[in-house]
Amino acid sequence: MLIIAILLPWLSFLLRGRILHFIICLILQITLIGWLPAAIWAVVDLQNSRAERRNRRLIREMRK
Repeated sequence: MLIIAILLPWLSFLLRGRILHFIICLILQITLIGWLPAAIWAVVDLQNSRAERRNRRLIREMRK
């Protein structure tokens, strides 16, 4: 998924169901200058999603 986020940032958002982010990222990536910020945004968002999922799992385990 990280490779997809770097090479095709818009696809990364689409596969994770973030439609608004997908549209904005696709528009941004259409310009050559906007490709790098789009790739960085997709990677950061992917890492944040993973961290959020990990935190939710830890909180559930602590409640048990």
